[in-house]
Amino acid sequence: MRELLADAARTLVPPKGDRHGPLPPLLLTLTLVTGVVDAVSYLALGHVFVANMTGNVVFLGFALAGAEGLSALASVVSMAAFLAGALAGGRLGVRFAAHRGRLLAVAAGLQAVLVAAAVVTAAVAHGEAAAPVRYPLIVLLGLAMGLQNAVARRLGVPDLTTTVLTLTLTGLAADSAPAGGAAPRPGRRILSVVVMFLGALIGALLLAHADLTATLGLALILLVVTAALTWRLSARDAEWIRPLS
Repeated sequence: MRELLADAARTLVPPKGDRHGPLPPLLLTLTLVTGVVDAVSYLALGHVFVANMTGNVVFLGFALAGAEGLSALASVVSMAAFLAGALAGGRLGVRFAAHRGRLLAVAAGLQAVLVAAAVVTAAVAHGEAAAPVRYPLIVLLGLAMGLQNAVARRLGVPDLTTTVLTLTLTGLAADSAPAGGAAPRPGRRILSVVVMFLGALIGALLLAHADLTATLGLALILLVVTAALTWRLSARDAEWIRPLS
């Protein structure tokens, strides 16, 4: 338990000289964004994910089999938008390969632009996910999440993919002491799961008690803060901004 708490503390407040610098808490913030955005996509946009592509592949199979409440078109559109965003993230990764701080700052800024467009779209629809705005919202959010996933992958911070938790949960069990493992980074792994859960919970509560515009507005605020903080912190010539060898 002591090691778990110590690892969680190191993730939230990285020690001076840490190889990844402030990236862990910044990526946790993006994990929170993922939970909020997937709450929007699943609960408001018709049972589709914009960040969890495993779920979309399964939903596509269900929809083609005739399952009610699912749309094959929505799953395909979401996956296409996600892939386009991931392609853009890959290009950014090449463009800013020598500076991880600039990479994350620019990516979060671009995500903020996409989510801001989603906020405006939702506001035009009076905070309702009506049919005319459903697919534009799926595309905008899918692009943002694909971009985020690709950039998080390029940054290479262990156990902080920001969008996928399957391997994180597997590692928690498979690498634990009862399994005979060394249990590396247990606090970070648990934080990833908890933060994603909190994002989904907050997103669902906002949808239930506010509206779509307010929920997406929260995601936008988190992205703007992440972009601004990353830009400021990466202005210094620190070790963590350099690419992993």
